[in-house]
Amino acid sequence: MAPFHSPKQGPARSYEEDLRSIELLDELGFDEVWVGEHHSGGWEPVPSPELFLAVAAGRTQHIRLGTGVVSLSYHHPFHVAERLVFLDLLTRGRVMLGVGPGALTTDADMFGIPADQTRPRMDIALAAIMDLLRREGPVSVSTDWFELHDAVLQLPSVQVPHLPVTVASTSSPAGALSAGKHGVGLLSLGAYFPAARLQLPNHWEIVEKTAAENGRTVSRSEWTLVTPIHVAATREQALAEVVAGGDHWLRGYYNDTAGFPAMFPDEGGKSSYLNMIDARSAFVGTPDEVAESIEWLWELTGGFGSLLILENSAASPAARRASYQLFAREVAPRFTGELDQLLASQRRAVVAREEGYARRIAAQEKAYAKLTDRAGAGE
Repeated sequence: MAPFHSPKQGPARSYEEDLRSIELLDELGFDEVWVGEHHSGGWEPVPSPELFLAVAAGRTQHIRLGTGVVSLSYHHPFHVAERLVFLDLLTRGRVMLGVGPGALTTDADMFGIPADQTRPRMDIALAAIMDLLRREGPVSVSTDWFELHDAVLQLPSVQVPHLPVTVASTSSPAGALSAGKHGVGLLSLGAYFPAARLQLPNHWEIVEKTAAENGRTVSRSEWTLVTPIHVAATREQALAEVVAGGDHWLRGYYNDTAGFPAMFPDEGGKSSYLNMIDARSAFVGTPDEVAESIEWLWELTGGFGSLLILENSAASPAARRASYQLFAREVAPRFTGELDQLLASQRRAVVAREEGYARRIAAQEKAYAKLTDRAGAGE
């Protein structure tokens, strides 16, 4: 959840929609939910993912809560580390820290931060945060935008050795380089962009190579991909529920607000969600079709740890809830391993039934042959 909402809808209503969705996701057994940080543009109305997730934590029991992402170039790194450790304590260890440089130039402009400084700032801040979280000693850093003098976190860590940390990545390899350098996870927010998707295997190779060069270790289990997903009983129903809203999202956010060129253009040169679906940049269809697309993405990348559904509000709240329920019931179990024993037991039963049937037929034929022989002998 960026989260995306049309600026024509009031923010309080949008927040409640998202919180109710998170409650349902928790009930359905989803593993994680991530919420972003934005300060302008109208489409993404959450300025503090930590505050939002604190509210969500009080309304859920099990689902893990991630910042997707905190824009480090806008914050003092000590405050970020301390707030997240605090939230992790409050939630009894359910928090994940996702970080990035800040996606919107309109945000950076308001804070007087040159666009070409956001990523270098993020990398410097992340180094300080990891030093604080690893607690290997007091941290001292002096930069032109923040300072730390023998800094240590006074709050203990719930998760050992510390809460999970991941770096956002879109099309460039910059995020992968940071993830490898600091030995943290990679959050491929741009995995559904065609150009970025082609670079996904290369990005993970960069993470592994850079980690090794810096004496760090990483695992594919720490690699998270993001793509829009919507499931319905039929493909026709799924398309009917998302195409119009998807067009509105592509054009209203990417074209008109963020200034991206037309993505997946139609014949009139406008962005088209249907073309996005046809390009497999959004997985829309029946449970079988969506599961097949996830398998395709797995093969394309060589494997990953988590797949996040990008909630772009293309469908109505009711249709989104129905999609979550169908995904949890008929798609997710194919990949979590929870069906393995049941399917193996069912296969054994089939084999046993077939073998038992063959034995019964053979026994019946043998008995019939004996009866025939006796009849022939006049018994």
